[in-house]
Amino acid sequence: MPACLLDLALAKPDCGLESPAHWIWCGSVIRDSLPHGDGRYHLFASRWPKSLEFSPHWVTNSEIIRATSDQPEGPYAFEEIIFPKRDRRYFDALVTHNPRITCHNGTYYLYYIGITYDFETPDAEHKLKRGTNEAFEKYRGVWKNKRIGVATSQSIRGPWQRPDAPLLQPRPGQWDGLITSNPAVAIREDGFTAMVYKSRGEWDSPLQLGIATAPMPNGPFERLRDEPILPFNCEDPFLWLQDGRYHLIFKDFSGSICGVPYGGAYAWSDDLLKWNLPDTGALAYERKIAWSDGKVSEHGSLERASLLFENGKATHFIAAGSVDKQKMWETASTKIFAIPLRGA
Repeated sequence: MPACLLDLALAKPDCGLESPAHWIWCGSVIRDSLPHGDGRYHLFASRWPKSLEFSPHWVTNSEIIRATSDQPEGPYAFEEIIFPKRDRRYFDALVTHNPRITCHNGTYYLYYIGITYDFETPDAEHKLKRGTNEAFEKYRGVWKNKRIGVATSQSIRGPWQRPDAPLLQPRPGQWDGLITSNPAVAIREDGFTAMVYKSRGEWDSPLQLGIATAPMPNGPFERLRDEPILPFNCEDPFLWLQDGRYHLIFKDFSGSICGVPYGGAYAWSDDLLKWNLPDTGALAYERKIAWSDGKVSEHGSLERASLLFENGKATHFIAAGSVDKQKMWETASTKIFAIPLRGA
């Protein structure tokens, strides 16, 4: 098997973010390096109560939070909830999830997915009972309501200007007819923005990635091509622009691209239309973490993977995973891992 494209250094046991009371997921880190900023590292993450099962409640109860640290690898400490719930008519009224934070020309852009639905929000006394038809139908109905939004702020601490409408709607009857989800963006100096997103045509269709572009980071976005950018079952993209080329890492469900089922794959493009796999292997990251205490842990998947960039260089790998079990619905806790890179 070829070596991983991302060369992870040893992880510290207290890296990232974990919570005794909440499931912690997703994860996107940025340093507040604006002239009026605090110079600290800010982690945007998703969370929901452990009094509810991990799934299906991530689609009914997730909220985006911000945590901070003086070091890029953490540990991070909770600071605030980003978005309050609001009127159900808005696409992101009840659930916000999957944050991606970036900055362009002095403005912070927080991309995320929002969800609304028409029943009472589950709580510890009124849960969605996993394995029942009622829970599955509610889960499937809510899952189909996922839409991408972007909020803006002149400060990493807000206030955030929240959108009234999604950036991109599904196209019924097309390969991306059910949802728009998992936003990953790369912004050029002139503001031109490329966004990779996830969708599927039917409930049982494979998850695939599409591409849309906009003249500015907050839109308006239009699809660049009608078909998925890659003919594979995949999700969790992270996109960046470096030396005039677009780079993409993403989760490969079957392992047919990278050689590791649920591992990370890599592709690149010069024009956002044709996407290429490297000749020497497309494995970006595995599902194992080597720790500074000598232990090695293997995870069912390392999801929502992203990179922290400073001064144009990737310095840290950020991903979410289970702590003590490989299957998410069997674990007692989840965590966002923040691991230094030896090289990029």
